[in-house]
Formats: sequence, C-alpha cells, structure tokens
Amino acid sequence: MKNKDLAIEQTAIPGLLVIHLPVHYDSRGWFKENWQKDKMTRLGLPDFNPIQNNISFNKKKGTIRGIHVEPWDKLVSVASGKVFGGWVDMREGNKNKVVSIEMDENMAILVPRGVGNSYQTLEDNTVYSYLVNEHWRPGGEYSSVNLFDKEINIPWPIPESESIISEKDQLNPILSKASLIKPKKVLVTGGKGQLGIALKKYFKNAEFFDIDTFDITKLSSYKEIDWNDYELIINAAAYTNVDGSETSEGRKVAWEVNAKAVMLLSKTARENNIKLVHISSDYVFDGTTTGHDEEESFTPLSAYGESKAAGDLAAQLAPKHYIVRTGWVIGEGKNFIKTMSELALKKIKPSVVGDQFGRLTFADDLANAVHYLVKNEHEYGIYNFTNDGPVTSWSDIAKLVYEEMGESAEDIKSLTTEEYYSGKSGIAPRPLNGQLVLEKIKKTGLKPRDWRIAFNEYFTKIKEEQ
Repeated sequence: MKNKDLAIEQTAIPGLLVIHLPVHYDSRGWFKENWQKDKMTRLGLPDFNPIQNNISFNKKKGTIRGIHVEPWDKLVSVASGKVFGGWVDMREGNKNKVVSIEMDENMAILVPRGVGNSYQTLEDNTVYSYLVNEHWRPGGEYSSVNLFDKEINIPWPIPESESIISEKDQLNPILSKASLIKPKKVLVTGGKGQLGIALKKYFKNAEFFDIDTFDITKLSSYKEIDWNDYELIINAAAYTNVDGSETSEGRKVAWEVNAKAVMLLSKTARENNIKLVHISSDYVFDGTTTGHDEEESFTPLSAYGESKAAGDLAAQLAPKHYIVRTGWVIGEGKNFIKTMSELALKKIKPSVVGDQFGRLTFADDLANAVHYLVKNEHEYGIYNFTNDGPVTSWSDIAKLVYEEMGESAEDIKSLTTEEYYSGKSGIAPRPLNGQLVLEKIKKTGLKPRDWRIAFNEYFTKIKEEQ
C-alpha cells in the first residue's frame, strides 16, 4: 500500500499508534519523512522527544528479536525489506492486549512505555530503525516475554523452528511469569500546604514531599532522587509570608524557595523529560489593571512578588511546563475564612481591608484544574485560575462569614489598605486588584465554579468542625 497522506491510527493497545507515512517513489528508489514532529503532533501523536536513534540490520529472513519491554517510548520504522511486528501490553493495570502488523517503508509504529515489542524479518537484508526518548541505563525497569508463548499467540509468519533467535530471547519467561512495568510517578512539593493537601484527592499515587523530606532549594537533595522514575513534578511549595519577605532574612528565603528552587526543578524537568506544573501568584502584578491576563508583563510591588515573578521565568525554561497563576487560596489549614469564623465565635468585630479586590480560589478547585490540564494534555504555558463569580473584597467576604455564623456584620469596619497598615513597619505593598482573567482556561473546556457556590460548600464543613 502506498500512502498519499500522513495519517495516524490507534490500535487495540492504548497508545500503540500506527503512523501511515507518505513515500515518494521514482526510478532511483524512494524517499519519506520518517519523523516529522510538527505534522505528526498536529495529527494527534503524543508528546515525543527522541534523544537516540538505533538501527537494526538483519542479514537473514526469519531473524526475530523480542519480546522486549522497556521503560521508554520508541518510534519504529522500516528502512529496507519487510517486518512482522508483535506487541503485548505489559503495563501494570492493563489487560495484556496483543497486536500484530506487517510493516514496510510505508508505516511507522509508536510504541509507548511498557508495551512489549518484537520484530520478525520477512526478507533478507532487512533494516529497521527506532527512535527512543530515554537512554538505556543499568538498573532500569525492564522486562521480557517469550516470543512463542501460547497465551500471547502472536501469529508469526515464520514458525519458531525456522526462525533465528538469540539464546537470551529463547530464555524469556512466559507471560504469567513476566514482570509488569509500573507507571511513572508524580512528585509533589509543598505536600503539607493547602494545595498540597487538596492534590492528594486527584493524584492518589503521587509522592508528596515537604522541606523535611526534600529540600527543593538544595542541589544535593536532587541527586538523591532517581528522576527517570518520574513523569510529572507539581511544585505547590512557596514561601508566602508577604511581609516577612521584606526583611533581610525573609527576602533571602523568598528568593531561595520561590525562585532558586523553581530554577532547580525546571532544570531537572528539562534534563529528564519531565512535565512541570508550577503555581504562581497574582502578586507578580501591581494591581493597577482591571483584569490580569496571561500575557501581562510583570510589575511586582513587593519582594515576595519579585521572587514569584522570577520563579515564573525559571519554570518556563522547562519545555513541558504549566504555570497556573492564582490568588486568594482557601483550603485546609489556616486561612482567612477560618480566621473570620473563629473571630465570629468569639464575637470579635475586626477591621478588614476593603479596597483589595479579587475572587476566592478554593484549593480543591485549583487541584482539579491542575489535574485537568495534565490529564488532558492541554497546550503548555501559563493559565490563570481562580473560582469564577463576581469580584469582591476581603471585607465583603468577612461580612459574609459573619452572616453565615449568625453574627451581625454591621460593626465590621472596612478600611483602605493604607488605613489598615498605618503606623506599622515592614509592611509589603499589596496589589489592590487581583482579578485574574479566566478566558484562556475556559477555552480548554474547564468551567471554574462560582466562588459563592464553593464558599457555601466549604463553610458547611467549617461549621461542622466547629
């Protein structure tokens, strides 16, 4: 079959793709684009960044190799002759589905990590090549399966008695005794924070670290982890003491955690082909714009905002990155709503800032947004996320809490930021408008909940706890 157009076809094994390649023939032979990332990606090829090219020359018809199960993706294609390929899904949690196809120069196969692959040559002097996105390493997670296991039952055109097989492949175990390949892992930093806790609901098998188990500011900590085992890093860690960042010591910590650590995480992600999710802040802006979109230039007012802006720049050095910019986060642990509810119980009427505007972001919704972007493999880049609904102020939220607690909100005094911090030293300037434009993330299909609906759900839990 001669293909006129590039096309990609899904097989019975999830992620095992047949790529039909246009081949141009003339009296001299033929030419084809064997690997063309832009065109193939537009047709639905998953993110594939090869780092090594291998070639297999097979002198005799009937030479067979496999079934080899490797912890990387590979793109296999024929340069000369014909090949019969057999694949079996050896990923943990899958059902050992089997696919077999005859291949010539018109076809390439993308073999995902953990799918066993094997090839039998149907002509003398057959050559096939494959691109891989990881290097072989000793101690890696490898497996193999016997080529002629009856449980797999690959219909090899040339029988075992006439095939040329290495001694090593002859000794491969049968399917029932072969080991499965575990999925790559997710690493979450800031596991004890509000977002870190919320992420546990959406990334149940992730490994959650905090400063006591993985110091993200120290290069030596990174050397203790085998990054080949990970496919995703979610950086939910941050130094969020805005006023503390104005001190000499606090400024140092803010830059170490919010900038230097992100640079180290980004470098690690880039060098190991890992996706990076980094959580940013509305404090990278000065709050003079009515609504901040993803394209707005940085205008931080404080040392904290400067360190977060630097972290955003560092995160973008990872080719596969999502920067999720947010603000006014409410989750488990100490937060504004809980503080106001505790004051209401004590019948204390506080003074609250009334000229800082934005929307609440509930940690569960933010964690869901992170999971949504990663799971659906949306385009890398910066995304704003808060809950939707009307823009409000901190004093209006405080009054809402008091009303929900059955207390009068009339005596809650609403102050300007200048009035609130008057006479206090070491106070960082705040952006007065933290409203983030949500159109970009909405276009992906995710519709953020109205913060008032999320507030009612969250507040019900608070009252139950009290």
